Amino acid sequence: MIWLAVVVLLFPAAGLLYQALGARRDARRFPCPGRIVNGLHLHQTGSGGPTVVLEAGIAASSVSWRLVQEPLSREATVASYDRAGFAWSAARPAPRTVPNLVADLNELLDASGLPGPYILVGHSFGCLLLRHFAATHPDKVHALVLVDPLEPFEWHPVTAVQAKRLSKGVVLSRRGATLARLGVVRFALNLLLSGSKAIPQLMAKASSGKGSSVTDRLVGEVRKLPADLWPVMCAHWCLPRCFRTMAEYLQRLPEACGLPLDPRPLANKPLVVISAGKADPAVQTAHRETAALSLLGRHVVAEGCGHWIQLDDPEIVISEIRRVIELS
Repeated sequence: MIWLAVVVLLFPAAGLLYQALGARRDARRFPCPGRIVNGLHLHQTGSGGPTVVLEAGIAASSVSWRLVQEPLSREATVASYDRAGFAWSAARPAPRTVPNLVADLNELLDASGLPGPYILVGHSFGCLLLRHFAATHPDKVHALVLVDPLEPFEWHPVTAVQAKRLSKGVVLSRRGATLARLGVVRFALNLLLSGSKAIPQLMAKASSGKGSSVTDRLVGEVRKLPADLWPVMCAHWCLPRCFRTMAEYLQRLPEACGLPLDPRPLANKPLVVISAGKADPAVQTAHRETAALSLLGRHVVAEGCGHWIQLDDPEIVISEIRRVIELS
């Protein structure tokens, strides 16, 4: 019985030490490529022309824009950033509500020295934030490019089935934070990067059950990025704060989608909505209606693409941003 008690006590201690040493090593290996402004990581590249600001999806980061940002930087000033709690940005105590997220972006842009008005480019949930930003700060927005945007009706009003899915996502995210703190996530991801699949898959199923299919899909999307970014993404998702932040986003998603959107600021601004070719027809219809809110609206379908269009076909996103730049 004594040896069992020793094992029970030593295992968490060993995991905490493994996580602490790994996090310290990752901080040295993968320093932020940009600068910290108001506590948020801002990655600015290129020069000249209007400033293009890239807003990531619900649990994504500036890294997700790599395939768009690098080519576009040859002809414009491009800035991506990490919302508080993700990637290189520290978490914040303020609730992750849409008004607070919009205020974070506004303060970041004001402090960055980047000239406006801005061409705002968002993906998924990030598009919802940008539409609220445009409604709150219309003078700072030159144009919007929305990449497979989340439409409010998708999560509001929330159905019983959706509420159950979100609830499970919150539970799994919080569980992920605990496992990350104990070094379990780091151990599994290190095995994945080294080529081992069996043990990480068993660990994912043991910790999340059917939720492991979500992990599999996320890993599939990450693998569309250049291979040199895989260890960076894994390093970020070894941090408990990323899981805790994701849990709050999921919990607040119906609330975020329930906020009224003022369409008036979009009426005379260039507005491009890019739909995934594999998107639900009802979502594509909503995208067309969103594009029609502007007299300068344009709806494009990225044929053959899934939700992560900027990874499946970054050139279509780049070409639409270039089209908007030419209108500037």
